Amino acid sequence: MKIAVFPGSFDPITKGHEDIVRRALPLFDKIIVALGTNSTKSYYFSEEERLSFLKASFADDPKVEIDRFPQLTVDYCKEKGADFILRGLRNSNDFNYEVSIAMLNRDLGDGLETIFLLTAPEYSYYSSTVVREILKGNGDGALFVPDNCQQLLRDAQAKR
Repeated sequence: MKIAVFPGSFDPITKGHEDIVRRALPLFDKIIVALGTNSTKSYYFSEEERLSFLKASFADDPKVEIDRFPQLTVDYCKEKGADFILRGLRNSNDFNYEVSIAMLNRDLGDGLETIFLLTAPEYSYYSSTVVREILKGNGDGALFVPDNCQQLLRDAQAKR
């Protein structure tokens, strides 16, 4: 069984994230969209809110599993029997950063491979950081998240 893990903080998930997962589905038997914990980040949305966004985004696809993990990505992949990490690339800055992480993961993960997909042009400027800034400025960041979680995001924003 070909299993890939698509790790991230998804604070919040964007249409770009969703597009990468949906375009990768034909390549894998299962994709685990996994909410990781990054000790260097402070999050805008709670873990529960971010998980609800992910679940809503992929509720219609049985090949997508939503999970969370506190450990290193390579250890999580071993635990889940995943041989692949899925990552999206928007630009050369993403590439430079992601390649070094992929090589480290390959060494630590006993050959764990990272599969890169280029972000679709219409989503190449989407980032969770930009969406958070729009939200902090009281703009409608829901326009940049998957359709199935737009109302959840608006509801979470209204509580702030």
